[in-house]
Amino acid sequence: MNPGRGPLTLPAIWNMSFGFFGIQFGWGLQMANMSAIYQYLGASGSDLAVLWLAAPVTGLIVQPIIGHYSDRTWTRLGRRRPYFLGGAILASIALVAMPNSSSVWMAAGLLWMLDASVNISMEPFRAFVGDLLAPSQRQLGFSMQSLLIGLGAVLSGSLPWIITRLGFGGGPTAAGAIPHSVHVAFYLGSVVFLGSVVYTVVTTPEIPPDPSAAQDSESRSTIAEIFNGVRTMPRMMRQLAVVQFFTWLGLFCMWLYFGPAVGSEIFHGEPGSEAYRSGVEWSGVCLSTYSAVACAVSFGLVALARRRIGTRRLYRTGLVCAGLGLVSTCLWTNYHYLLISMVGVGIGWATILSMPYAMLAGAIPANKMGFYMGVFNFFIVLPQIVAAAVLGPVVRHLFGGHALPAVVTGGVSLLVAAGALSLVSRDHSRPA
Repeated sequence: MNPGRGPLTLPAIWNMSFGFFGIQFGWGLQMANMSAIYQYLGASGSDLAVLWLAAPVTGLIVQPIIGHYSDRTWTRLGRRRPYFLGGAILASIALVAMPNSSSVWMAAGLLWMLDASVNISMEPFRAFVGDLLAPSQRQLGFSMQSLLIGLGAVLSGSLPWIITRLGFGGGPTAAGAIPHSVHVAFYLGSVVFLGSVVYTVVTTPEIPPDPSAAQDSESRSTIAEIFNGVRTMPRMMRQLAVVQFFTWLGLFCMWLYFGPAVGSEIFHGEPGSEAYRSGVEWSGVCLSTYSAVACAVSFGLVALARRRIGTRRLYRTGLVCAGLGLVSTCLWTNYHYLLISMVGVGIGWATILSMPYAMLAGAIPANKMGFYMGVFNFFIVLPQIVAAAVLGPVVRHLFGGHALPAVVTGGVSLLVAAGALSLVSRDHSRPA
């Protein structure tokens, strides 16, 4: 952070965060449709967890490395912006190719490419806030990111459903074929992803880094730096790691199994049937609903951030709402009532995307902002790897192949995360 730079205006903070709209557009399409794409191509429900490993594993590998190098990069394009743009180009290619997959393993390979590319774009955006905003504005900056993430997810999650309702979804889908509505949605997503990131690159200049950071970058290798960073990370970061573990374990349960649960257990369809397709499209509407709620709540978070309301209190409230929302999905037989559950998830999602980063930004060195944000991602992806390894056998043997109990398990995990937040040190955080 350049100490000579004054506070940024709201339009400037909007511009610097706008790329997240496109990033989340791509994520939203993936979260709402990948499980169904795998099943259209012949995968079984118990295979889904392993096939989803791309997201956490690429995050585990890519984010700390990108964070390390983006802290030490300075080009004519800037410090973080080369990574934004390069990742967006690769992700857009993967989005175009994904609905044209001809086999499960082709789709899995493209998911690895897509997730690696999204992580290349996304990780530097977290550090971007620390680079350009004073500590007093960081909660506002992360709340603005949360707002734009919500907007992107609202549109992307329900896009196949909207395309079908507008009459562009094509006719009945042959067995083993990905619906035309999904093709159109992914093509549009590639344009939105790249365009949004380019907008931020064009509208937001960067501040040259402190020359001492470049000298420090030569002192140890990337791998040694990562291991040393994990060993010496601040106490608050270690404590937040526990909260993050249970938070993202719960979210991964939802993303993995919510679509199949709605298609098979609420709409009573089999993969490839019209009922299943309708259920998966409705699950996308539900995911858009929680994103819309998150978007609305993020407006409130922006206002509360300017009033200096405590991050801890907001974060805990959000986690409890999200946990209760997922647990309540087992209560409904009418699919419309799932929207009630999504309200709670949306409140939680808005805080999950902003509050932990606002708490963390004040506790880590400014010249290692990108690196530590990448290391912090370990505690997002490790629970997803655990879930990918464990949930398949659990669903198959303990839940009898039913997806809905896995969604409820995710809600319980989020409630555990809310309890773990009470153990996080108040050092460097705003009063709560």
